[in-house]
Amino acid sequence: MRTNLKRVAEHLGISVSTVSRVVNGKDRVSPETRAAVLAALESLNYQPNEIARSLKAQTSKAIGIIVPDITNTFFASVIKGVESTTRKNNYSAVICNSDGDAKREEEYLKLLLKKQITALVIATVSEDVSIFKTYKDFGIPVVFIDNLPKMKTKFDFVTIDNVEASYRLTKHIISLGHKSIAAISGPVSESTGSERLQGFKKAMQESGLEIKPEYFRQGSFQLETGYGIAKKMFQQQESPTALFVANNMQAYGALHALRECGLRVPEDVALVCFDAVDKTGLMVPEMTTMVQPAEKIGELAGEIISRKLSKTDLQIYENIILEAELKIGDSCGCKTNQR
Repeated sequence: MRTNLKRVAEHLGISVSTVSRVVNGKDRVSPETRAAVLAALESLNYQPNEIARSLKAQTSKAIGIIVPDITNTFFASVIKGVESTTRKNNYSAVICNSDGDAKREEEYLKLLLKKQITALVIATVSEDVSIFKTYKDFGIPVVFIDNLPKMKTKFDFVTIDNVEASYRLTKHIISLGHKSIAAISGPVSESTGSERLQGFKKAMQESGLEIKPEYFRQGSFQLETGYGIAKKMFQQQESPTALFVANNMQAYGALHALRECGLRVPEDVALVCFDAVDKTGLMVPEMTTMVQPAEKIGELAGEIISRKLSKTDLQIYENIILEAELKIGDSCGCKTNQR
């Protein structure tokens, strides 16, 4: 905190104590100086009167977790992993659902600062990374999962090799003899979406298969997106024989659309996706899916947080890339013991 106040003070040519009085809402500061200090703090994304005072006090033992879709079983499992690890050190979890909205994510990031969180685990959907610098300035560890930010500075993360995972999933469809393969991609502005699309294209190109423009669409990682895209795609006179979908929620929507179009999976259309894990055994057909080790991702993120909080040096960054598992189900019509 002293470093940040000193930087503002030097920038304005005033004393650190004057900046501190403004931050803490004290008197004996001229209106002009107060306005200048508040403007400088605002430019750094601070909310000075609330954030600075709370961080000056004893911080709570709380870990903030922000995910884009709390109803998605992948993120639910990640949260479980984080919580199971951090609670061993008596940390509680404050869970926020951004609903895939960058503005809402930013609001939660500011709120968690006010709540005096000790660390943050986040699957960001925002292209604006400036607020994460604020966390770094305050010495709050941040671990990224799933989508990774476009930051020039180093940061901690736990994820999978999305390019390789989608490549393997696409090659599996191709190995079954499919040549007319469509794809529903996630947002290419997010690393998860762009990398899974990259893996799909790599497999198609290596196999000499054309990616027809009408057989490719991208959109949000939402059930409604998968439904809407698949409904239009499979109402065409000529439709693909296989469909690659970038995540589970899109796939559930696509499956609904296929059934409404009178198409059977896998008899009429083969369907593959990411993270369609059905622990109940009630899903028909059982999906062929690339499964991320979601709970393990959360556990490792929690372990990074624990290590960060036990050390004074926060400049050592950990980048962990895990392997996803290909689970063969019935949605391609070829259930085997393959991996």
